[in-house]
Amino acid sequence: MIIDQSTNKNNILIVDDHPFIIEGYKNAITRYNPDEFEFFITQAKDCESAYNIITNPDTLMFDIAFLDISMPPYEEKNIYSGEDLARLILEFMPNCKIILLTMYTELLKIKTIISTINPNGLVIKNDLTFDELLFAFDKVIRNETYYSQSVLKMLAQSEGNSIEIDQFDKEILFHISRGTKLTDIPQYIPISLGAIERRKLDLKELLKVEEGTDIDLVREAKNKGLLF
Repeated sequence: MIIDQSTNKNNILIVDDHPFIIEGYKNAITRYNPDEFEFFITQAKDCESAYNIITNPDTLMFDIAFLDISMPPYEEKNIYSGEDLARLILEFMPNCKIILLTMYTELLKIKTIISTINPNGLVIKNDLTFDELLFAFDKVIRNETYYSQSVLKMLAQSEGNSIEIDQFDKEILFHISRGTKLTDIPQYIPISLGAIERRKLDLKELLKVEEGTDIDLVREAKNKGLLF
């Protein structure tokens, strides 16, 4: 099928592992200003099916992508979450607007998402209503950035506060400081090696030692009071 890429036609990708949520998104999108916009929607249920769609050379460029952050991973291609899919989309389709949806309410996670992905929209699912989804979609389609109320509240409360990380990140830092090989850390922490590697990269980004060594990461974590 050939889609006319005119001003008011938009190619949309929705990725979520809950079919009823996908249907809710589709219902909201198709009701958005039908006299002004026409939408062509592609859906995927997990990281693997989304990867295959995004990397398929026959896939038309997406204008907007709705991505759930927590989904069944595609470990073969190191795609573990909606964040990894967002990076993949921006590699293949750099003009695609990204809307990320998540149940995470940890400040570090939210800050990491914003600093590493810089999504056009970021919505905590507990904030999500039909009207909220339409409002977010309206902002993004008109080239504005949208953060839901919980995201804005967390960011406002964090201003001037020290960096916070969750227990898994603390344990990763601890084992790195003890010289444990990254491949051995899953023996001590109940998450996959890929997730540990991603968290380590996120920690380096957060602590501004992206190009540094593990020693630099540990030193900066100690300087920030995250590791003793």
